[in-house]
Amino acid sequence: MGDGTPYTPFEGICLTDTFQLYEQESGGLKFTEIMKMNSERVNAQKNAPIMVIVGNPPYSVGQKSANDNAQNHDYPSLNNRISATYAAGSTSQLKKSLFDTYIKAFRWASDRLGDDRPGIIAYVTNAGWLDGNAMDGMRKSLAQEFSSIYVFNLRGNCRLQGEARRKENDNVFGLGSRTPVAVTVLVRNPAKQGNGEILNSDIGDYLTRKKKLEIIKERHDIFNPDMEWKTIVPNDAGDWLNQRSGSFSDLIPLGDKDDKTNSNTFFVPHYSLGLNTSRDAWCYNYSEKLLVSNICKSISFYNDQVEIFPLKKAKYPSLAIDDCLVRDPTLFSWDRQQKSDVQKGKIYSFEENSAVLSSYRPYQKQFCYFNRKLNNCVYQLPSLFPTPDNPNQVICASGIGVTKEFSAIMTNLIPDQEFVGKSMCFPLYWYEEEGDDSRNLFSSGKGKGKVVNGYLRHDGLTDWILGEFRKKYCMVTPGVTKSQIFHYVYGILHSPVYRETFSVDLKKSLPRLPLVPKAQDFLSFAEAGKALAKLHLSYETAKPFHAKVTGADSGRFQVEKMRFGKEPDGKANKSVILFNDLVSVENIPLEAYEYVVNGKSAIEWVMERYQVKTDKDSGIKNNPDDWAKEHGEPRYVLDLLLRVITVSLETMRIVKRLPNPDLSWLFLKHR
Repeated sequence: MGDGTPYTPFEGICLTDTFQLYEQESGGLKFTEIMKMNSERVNAQKNAPIMVIVGNPPYSVGQKSANDNAQNHDYPSLNNRISATYAAGSTSQLKKSLFDTYIKAFRWASDRLGDDRPGIIAYVTNAGWLDGNAMDGMRKSLAQEFSSIYVFNLRGNCRLQGEARRKENDNVFGLGSRTPVAVTVLVRNPAKQGNGEILNSDIGDYLTRKKKLEIIKERHDIFNPDMEWKTIVPNDAGDWLNQRSGSFSDLIPLGDKDDKTNSNTFFVPHYSLGLNTSRDAWCYNYSEKLLVSNICKSISFYNDQVEIFPLKKAKYPSLAIDDCLVRDPTLFSWDRQQKSDVQKGKIYSFEENSAVLSSYRPYQKQFCYFNRKLNNCVYQLPSLFPTPDNPNQVICASGIGVTKEFSAIMTNLIPDQEFVGKSMCFPLYWYEEEGDDSRNLFSSGKGKGKVVNGYLRHDGLTDWILGEFRKKYCMVTPGVTKSQIFHYVYGILHSPVYRETFSVDLKKSLPRLPLVPKAQDFLSFAEAGKALAKLHLSYETAKPFHAKVTGADSGRFQVEKMRFGKEPDGKANKSVILFNDLVSVENIPLEAYEYVVNGKSAIEWVMERYQVKTDKDSGIKNNPDDWAKEHGEPRYVLDLLLRVITVSLETMRIVKRLPNPDLSWLFLKHR
């Protein structure tokens, strides 16, 4: 102590895995032999009544890929409690995020307090649980388990874009966290009956880290009047913040995967998520030759591991699968499927027909190796694009839980899952092999549909929705077709009125659409959707915008990374794009940047994606100039930029002329 005072140990401190204390088998006894005093303290803590739990739990869902070999420790009892409470009350199909360590900390602490005595939990955590789709059951459980809930939302979500990102501004942990942060105080009073009171305080918009920390220090505690607590009344869906509108449920769903027998939807349940390879550096490339070379190299290495695995296992029977494999990211990217296939002795071979064109990001085509063996999840895409000779069109809409504003874009190629955020792809057609009618829920496979290259082609839209449209608009346009309805969907998904009215709902649910009251509006949306579809599908043949291009006579069209020009004060000048060190594009209309898809303008997608990148793990290089060379179009990227400027301007021209139907009738109906 420096003054001769003898050191007195604190008897409450324990070296332990907190979550492991929840597990019945091992409890706190792991260190009995080598750390007897510590084990005694752990057991004493387990048996002690705890009334206050304070912490800043770590945020981690788990390893980024199976190649990392860094899975979170498994806690079966704790996981079962989450499944029985938070997950059981959730309507989300994707519940992995409920097993993040900070969510486990909430569940562990809630149970550790006990139900029969007062208690308090005070945590600083990721604030994603406040509005996350998968956490609806967690929010419902907390409201049932605690008498008072105080949430001080410190914001700071670095994963947003545009104005929403600027409002979040700095994180209180600086660069130490990209997630929003919240201080949560949960109070349990066993004498209080019914759901707890939920109180929220938002720190405010556009604040720097320094200002946020000053506010936290000034307010000091939850009883300070400056906290200005606002009571939250959850809706039936378990929303606390950004509550969805009840009227959205009155609209017709695009699809219903929860009840695949429900035909009262726009699309049959053959719509699909976009492709998830879990090894994009290997499975995508601008160069078809390099893609094939990378895949062949990958398959060769994998097959070597198939031969080596049984030899290692025979020599070291207790060796875990991960320790039997060579984990070199420059040779292979491991995933759960390959680990399983190695143990089964499955040999892979390169399949030439699997190297196909794809839509990786908006206005970015790449070659893709589309094959179940080396793709993590192909979902129902094989029934939408069974072969390159079976054409299709799919409307890709933002999926559930995307933080960016809703968007939709059409493609006729295999879409990646992040083509738009968590792409949900609604097809014009779906295919099945001749004679296989096992998956057709609404009609017999035999005798239905047109045969295209050995596959029966079925309509993606239901007969029910066709009947509804014909009944609704029969007086004006009796011959409504499914093609018109498909384009109506695309048109109305671009409607600013629709997007603004249901902005919250579209982040939490798949789209639902109205049948607009006026037949003329239906026709206008269908015509606009058709024009947008043609524009977005054929963007590579759009007329290049007549911008001022300097340096083109140099003949140097290789691109490393495009950048905006600079104003005298150093700010970006978006009317100028520096294509490379010799070529620049000037006089770009700023209104072209109004066309935003998946959080960025289409122009900025071209700027971002058409640059030379080298994957840090695999070392694989992806160069857009390879595409230009292999297609014999040296100006491809420059012309693409000019074409997308045209597409952007024309898209906004069409969108601004869309009907503005009065949707107030929806809300009146709901009330």
